[in-house]
Amino acid sequence: MQLFYNPAIKETSELFSFDREESKHIIKVLRKKDTDILFVTNGLGYLFKTEITLASDTKCTVKIVSVEKAPTPKYHLHLAVAPTKMNDRYEWFLEKATEIGITEITPIICDHSERKIIKTDRFDKIIQSAMKQSNQLYLPKLNEPILFKDFIKIKNKDQLYIAHCEETNKKLLKEVLKPNENATVLIGPEGDFSEKEIQLALEHNFIAVSLGNTRLRTETAAIVACHSVAFVNES
Repeated sequence: MQLFYNPAIKETSELFSFDREESKHIIKVLRKKDTDILFVTNGLGYLFKTEITLASDTKCTVKIVSVEKAPTPKYHLHLAVAPTKMNDRYEWFLEKATEIGITEITPIICDHSERKIIKTDRFDKIIQSAMKQSNQLYLPKLNEPILFKDFIKIKNKDQLYIAHCEETNKKLLKEVLKPNENATVLIGPEGDFSEKEIQLALEHNFIAVSLGNTRLRTETAAIVACHSVAFVNES
């Protein structure tokens, strides 16, 4: 199934028109024509089966044939991940985490962060593309970057974890995760969290966890955390 994404389509819609850019892609690039079927999601769990009624490359119009709603995910996974020095590594994380299954992402600016200015426009497009490629109907939420000390103070009822590299008494994340419960996991920058940040997280009820015996890059650690949560919830 080739999936299109447009946040403007509603479950109450009868007809829907794509904007000029999307219309050109559908008609000129994909060579779709009248009566062809398109599957569209608005990223809120809805799958729209539509039929092209006007194959215009400036305003492709479809009629809604049927609407289905996917089940709500069993858990909410929020990864707060420090930006990587190279943007393409963070983009890789966003793509793979979306494919595996993630609900919310927040870039956190830490004491040891080398990159402190983040532009999220391209990140949004990476997530949208990965959602469509993996035929998912819920678009992960990408938040604006926030300082670690500010993020940690936000009230949160999730299972709370901080994955760091300090030699302390830590359990594996996959051993302490509880299925069907929401989780927030903190992943630090290349230089790891500072001791002050780790202490602050512990004071705010975060549990220190390990992701394995090897030292992982930021983006790899985030994917391991994402997969651990998905694995625990597979049953």
